[in-house]
Amino acid sequence: MNIYVGSLHFKMSEAELKEIFEEYGEVTSAKIIIDKYSGKSKGFGFVEMPNDAEAKKAIEELNGAEVSGRNIIVNESIERTDRKSNFRGGDGDRRGGGGGGNRRDNYR
Repeated sequence: MNIYVGSLHFKMSEAELKEIFEEYGEVTSAKIIIDKYSGKSKGFGFVEMPNDAEAKKAIEELNGAEVSGRNIIVNESIERTDRKSNFRGGDGDRRGGGGGGNRRDNYR
């Protein structure tokens, strides 16, 4: 199961994150998301646990727990769809504003 972990201390390492979840079972990966421009933590990450029962127990017990002085947010990560296919609503609704110019030309 893939687990979202938010409100992490910005200095937390992936090894520390993994260690926290290993108390509940096997952890196959722990990844902290890093800002590509600053190189600093964005304060959230993901943990992968192969055993769903262990993962659910970790979620239940760690959500709201204090870690490094912060109350972390822990829940099951929902896989998101490709953002590009949903750009501008994805349902053909093109009512978004902006631009303008000479709009008369659009209706000839």
